[in-house]
Amino acid sequence: MGIFEFNPFIMYIALQHDLDHIQTLLSLTSEKALHYLSSLGETQTSNTTPVKIETSSLETEGKGLENTLESFYRTHGAHIVASSGPKYWGFVTGGTTPAAIAADWLSTVFDQNPQGLSGNGDLSARIEIETIGWMKELFGLPDAFNGGFVSGATMANFTCLAVGRQWGGLQKGNDIARTGLQTTIKVLSAMPHSSTLKSLSMLGIGSSNIIPVKTLPGNREAMDIEDLKACIQEYQEFPLLVVSSAGTVNTADFDDMEAIAALQKDFPFFWHIDAAFGGFAACSEKSKYLLKGWEQADSITVDCHKWMNVPYDSAIYLIHKKHSKLQMATFQNSNAPYLGDPESNFSYLNFGPENSRRLRALPAWFTLKAYGKKGYESIVENNLEHARLFAHLLEQTSPFVLAASVRLNIVCFTVKDQAEPKAFLDQVWLKLNQSGKLFLSPTVYNGQPCLRAAFVNWRTTEQDVTEGIEELKKTLQQTSEFPE
Repeated sequence: MGIFEFNPFIMYIALQHDLDHIQTLLSLTSEKALHYLSSLGETQTSNTTPVKIETSSLETEGKGLENTLESFYRTHGAHIVASSGPKYWGFVTGGTTPAAIAADWLSTVFDQNPQGLSGNGDLSARIEIETIGWMKELFGLPDAFNGGFVSGATMANFTCLAVGRQWGGLQKGNDIARTGLQTTIKVLSAMPHSSTLKSLSMLGIGSSNIIPVKTLPGNREAMDIEDLKACIQEYQEFPLLVVSSAGTVNTADFDDMEAIAALQKDFPFFWHIDAAFGGFAACSEKSKYLLKGWEQADSITVDCHKWMNVPYDSAIYLIHKKHSKLQMATFQNSNAPYLGDPESNFSYLNFGPENSRRLRALPAWFTLKAYGKKGYESIVENNLEHARLFAHLLEQTSPFVLAASVRLNIVCFTVKDQAEPKAFLDQVWLKLNQSGKLFLSPTVYNGQPCLRAAFVNWRTTEQDVTEGIEELKKTLQQTSEFPE
């Protein structure tokens, strides 16, 4: 007998069983999924009882898929909340359209990794490029941007700001991608999202290098353009990144894109727009004016698992093609000859931060194909009406009062005539959570405690809004501090 001994291959019994019964098992899984989807209106929006974190040891013998499904639902089923449902208005969380659900299942089945277009791999990169093209059309943006999919706004902001960092370094003769950060870069922003701060930290720029720009008077979150100009002039010795907001978290406020574009004609800076959910304002004639001028930015972030209603995790970055060399210098796999020549072969491995990633573009491709421009116009305009209706009914519900005007799809509100408004709102929020009928987010706006409702779910109806108001009224009646 030779030096090697080969034993006959025998698949593990549980794997073999599941393979032999794959159709039945996937049908069973589909039944579980359909039950969740069909009962979203009645499923709790939050856990009404504390979840005990209990861990167990990994079992030696596998139970197979059917027993595992049963075990999962027995242990965790009661704690699954309706975060994709019509009355989950916390954070800015979308649902999942039927087309997006189907595509997400298929992307798992196909198990593709979008890479290049050399013909050596799969066609998923072509799907991604087509999807990015459709999204630029949806937003009314020119074909002047390269785009790709990442896991969320944090990674999209990271990707865009990484190219901005490379631009900033080269203003001082520093190729940061090769030699490291040797240049101090300043960032100008009025209301940067926490993901921007996190990205600056990860990029080595440092979150403390943000220069705060004043906001406009009149309860606004948009930057004061005159103060932005003054900051640019004051810090001209540094490479500057300007991060503007297309939809702030608390009030969905927008910076003046046209004014920033005009400033860029007179001053050198890299302009990034965080349009995580606000980018979808472009889908409606009623709100697209808020984005006028955004096509002149250097880079843009848009989340897909928010207003696009595709499953988590999904977002896109859009980087102007004039920065393609900077983008490739930042992300190229120059020491991987088996991946091909990065100069002659387009590859997402050389244009984004992730080498390994799932086919995130497929749910977006499916939902855009299934519902088109008109479908997304409908989703956006319905949600705009939901926000206005909620605000109108809310103002008739003492003691609540709007903390800011409703500019898009977010309603930020607080209480009046309360000695301790934070304690009062904390109790309201706690009792809402205990009811499990409506989910809102707590926040702080202009130094005052608030609650906020974000409308992005395609399932939400006018009835959901009126029922949400009724749930708030019931909660008030149960709140001890509320005067009789």
